[in-house]
Amino acid sequence: MTKIEKTFKKLKQQNKKALIPYIMAGDPSLEATKKFVAEMEEAGADIIELGVPFSDPLADGPTIQRAGERAMKQGVTLRKTLSLVEGIRQTTQIPLILMTYYNPVFKYGIKAFVSEAVRAGVDGVIIPDLIPDEAGDFIRIAKKHKLDTIFLLAPTSTEDRVRKVAKASMGFIYYVSITGITGARLSVDDSMKNTLSLIKKVAEKPVAVGFGISNPEEAAVVSALAEGVIIGSAIVRQIAEGKDIKNFIKTIREAI
Repeated sequence: MTKIEKTFKKLKQQNKKALIPYIMAGDPSLEATKKFVAEMEEAGADIIELGVPFSDPLADGPTIQRAGERAMKQGVTLRKTLSLVEGIRQTTQIPLILMTYYNPVFKYGIKAFVSEAVRAGVDGVIIPDLIPDEAGDFIRIAKKHKLDTIFLLAPTSTEDRVRKVAKASMGFIYYVSITGITGARLSVDDSMKNTLSLIKKVAEKPVAVGFGISNPEEAAVVSALAEGVIIGSAIVRQIAEGKDIKNFIKTIREAI
């Protein structure tokens, strides 16, 4: 059982839902990211998602795009993000997930990336533009190194797609609450409820919902439907505005 799987199992036993905050590695600096990770864990985060800055982020909305641009101006790369994780691992064992895109991974080399990510202390990866149909090599290598591969589903996913993603995902399944980019407005409707119900029917894996959740009220609604709540743009926006993210995370923790 991987560290992410153990976290969800422990939370289930405690009748709690997973709080998974997202921040961009290197925004506004790598040192600041280390500080934010510590603050989020102290505030009640269960798993932390680190974005890897990339020039063509297909799934990211304007808020996270700008965070990526700020990080790239600092010279932050995939390699430096792995070094950051290695540094974070000196002080905490909280599960860490990288959200990146396939181009940097392909350029790095799949075997080298997986091996070095695991060595640094990464527990899982989300690669939005790598679909299970084309991820055979990546999944095989990741399984060998016990690195969780987390794939996405959306309100438009068919039953065949749900079954395919449920089979390929390790750690948990990432349900994208909207058919759009990060930071768009959350919409909890019948389509979302029906797809989540189907996922639970065909997959014996936890589901975490992301995209569009920006406050404690929305987090509470989502946590009633899934095992985890992912919040990204709202936190990234607070970082950009120089606000205290620790208190914000605490309010979300209390809500779910």
